[in-house]
Amino acid sequence: MTPTRGAMQSQDDHGYRPLPLPDRVQMGPAAALAAAEWFRDFMRRRHSVRDFAPTPVDESVIAACIAAAGSAPSGANQQPWHFVAISDPAIKARIRAAAEEEERAFYAGGGGDEWLAALEPIGTGAEKPHLTRAPWLIVVFAQRWGTRPDGTRFKHYYVPESVGIATGFLIAAIHHAGLVCLTHTPNPMKFLPELCGRPTAEKPVMILPVGYPAAAATVPAAAKRKKPIDQIMTVLRATE
Repeated sequence: MTPTRGAMQSQDDHGYRPLPLPDRVQMGPAAALAAAEWFRDFMRRRHSVRDFAPTPVDESVIAACIAAAGSAPSGANQQPWHFVAISDPAIKARIRAAAEEEERAFYAGGGGDEWLAALEPIGTGAEKPHLTRAPWLIVVFAQRWGTRPDGTRFKHYYVPESVGIATGFLIAAIHHAGLVCLTHTPNPMKFLPELCGRPTAEKPVMILPVGYPAAAATVPAAAKRKKPIDQIMTVLRATE
């Protein structure tokens, strides 16, 4: 088995060695506010899309987005993630068939009444045509442990948190590239490691169909309802 990058780091990095901060993006207060507001408004234009155009997307664009995800912070810098990018129509069809089998059981009652009621305004169902219509699927895997060159395992730390941050980077990069995606999480996802050729150390987290939106693409009206800032932010100010 090829060792993970985390494994190589655990073997080669034997002590703390500080480097001068290699990049500085610091700006003044006015510029910082303008940049933050620009990014806020830009990300508000991001939408989860289920209707994809057949327009192809070059592999280099997908690779650049995944490289951005790989720059995310992680527990002990172990980078416990792997991204499988799929454009092969046959593999996408197999993933769709397996996902829809799980989804039919979910929507037939396996998800429970409360969960199904919560999904109703989103308009989802057991059929997942986006899994074959999108030009790319990116399957996100979490590496539960690392493997040294001698085959022994070592623990990864803060895996769900690290993979969640990297996936957020990936979604932002996809949006920045002018593409759309959808966070799709069939449950369970046990069929994905075999279809993607990934080892038992890796657990599938989600599938991101990626591409351009169809001309007639829609989004659920409910998806535009976001909590206001006073419901998602608490400020504990310094007192004089």
